[in-house]
Amino acid sequence: MMSPQLSHIDEHGNARMVDVSAKPDTARTAVARGEIRMKPETLALIRAGQMKKGDVLTVAQIAGIQAAKRTSELIPLCHPLPVTKVDIAFEFEDALPGVIITATVKVTGKTGVEMEALTAVSVAALTIYDMAKAVEKTMHIENIRLIEKHGGVSGDVVNESLE
Repeated sequence: MMSPQLSHIDEHGNARMVDVSAKPDTARTAVARGEIRMKPETLALIRAGQMKKGDVLTVAQIAGIQAAKRTSELIPLCHPLPVTKVDIAFEFEDALPGVIITATVKVTGKTGVEMEALTAVSVAALTIYDMAKAVEKTMHIENIRLIEKHGGVSGDVVNESLE
């Protein structure tokens, strides 16, 4: 069950970082996903590795990993975490058309890595946009969401199947 009160607001309405010092370290995993839609011609260029800026997905993968590791520098009330794994996967989807981005983040710690996974997907999508914007400025980044999370006091959450 979720608390009806916001955890990042104190009794006086002030923003605060949640005190997790009494929580045990546990293994935690989060998976997030999002899409970037584009014209079929743009997708074909990315798929063929023909973008003038270079290998779009490799750069986006590195950007997503870096973003996951630095989430607490971007989101003010996030705890800095010793992230132990970040995996960024891309799937070409002709039906969109576009790229589906999936980030899996792991940590052993006192708080979860949902924000790290969501940030990784977001920055990977932004990087794809940046790498391909010379060809197309009408791309859409959309549907960034938490797929699942495991570990911690609140237990497992599965919002949709990974298949």
